[in-house]
Amino acid sequence: MRVLITAPFTESGLKELKDAGLEVDHHSWLETGKLHMGESLLQTIKDGAYDIVIVEGDEIKEEIIKQTELKLIGSVRGSPNNISLQAASAQNIPVIAVPGRNTIAVAEHTIALMLAQARNIVAAERFLKNDFFVDDFKDFGNMYTSLMGFELSGRTVGIIGLGQIGFEVAKRLQSFGVEILVMDPYADSSKVKEVSGKLVEIDELLKSSDIITIHCPSTDETRGMLGANEFEQMKKTAILINTARASVIDEYALLDALKRGTIAGAGLDVFSMEPVDCDNVFLELDNVTVMPHMGGNTKETVQRQSDSIVAGILAFLKGEKPMNILNPEVLD
Repeated sequence: MRVLITAPFTESGLKELKDAGLEVDHHSWLETGKLHMGESLLQTIKDGAYDIVIVEGDEIKEEIIKQTELKLIGSVRGSPNNISLQAASAQNIPVIAVPGRNTIAVAEHTIALMLAQARNIVAAERFLKNDFFVDDFKDFGNMYTSLMGFELSGRTVGIIGLGQIGFEVAKRLQSFGVEILVMDPYADSSKVKEVSGKLVEIDELLKSSDIITIHCPSTDETRGMLGANEFEQMKKTAILINTARASVIDEYALLDALKRGTIAGAGLDVFSMEPVDCDNVFLELDNVTVMPHMGGNTKETVQRQSDSIVAGILAFLKGEKPMNILNPEVLD
């Protein structure tokens, strides 16, 4: 069988697949600089006569599935919306994914953004790079005072969404001695108890939290959840962290709130317009830490997704049911 992989993948994973007798072509989108949208991957699959295709952001929609002879489709993402699961199921093609591949990475990244904002780390570096010289200790004193931060210990952190990532964030926050508020109508009560959290409604979370961090998916229920009215309810000293989805926030309202001092700052890793570059409007503000959607960008994430996909492919070749199959009914 021939395999095309356009996602980041480890050399050890590629070797394992080749050692199993598969012909593997690896063209990571990070190296080619190309993401296939619509039907643009169709001709590549046909020309290469590929039986298995593994992607990250490339689209494999109904048109491609119907016009190829794929035996297995895989995504290194947890819940891929770039693959037409319905069309694959209709053709009895198994689809495998990698749930939780970047859970730890994003959780740690979230904590890093909290600390960066609490201690003005980015603002301090910008200050020093902006031709700052110390002629006397008064200069240093002014800088020291203007960049004074706050400790997480004793603060209240509101977590919107206690799924896999939100839960891992909460676990790590416990070591900082914070009070944890949780807004999630679908939260597992045992998980809330495990992190010593308190389930609250959104209004209480907004009014009581010193830091609010978002970890819910983008759904009809959550899109636009936080806008001008919600920012007005927050403390003026509050920090907002978003490593989930940009659509949960009204970006224009957030920008205005940050400019007017309605809230104190934000740490943002997701935006409505991506990829992020120097034109991002939030970069103009010193009270915002801007990251280019790299919460899951770790070596361990790539290792995890590679190991999982390899295990899934090898299980399929043996006639077994892959562990992380999204449509197991096609193998029944």
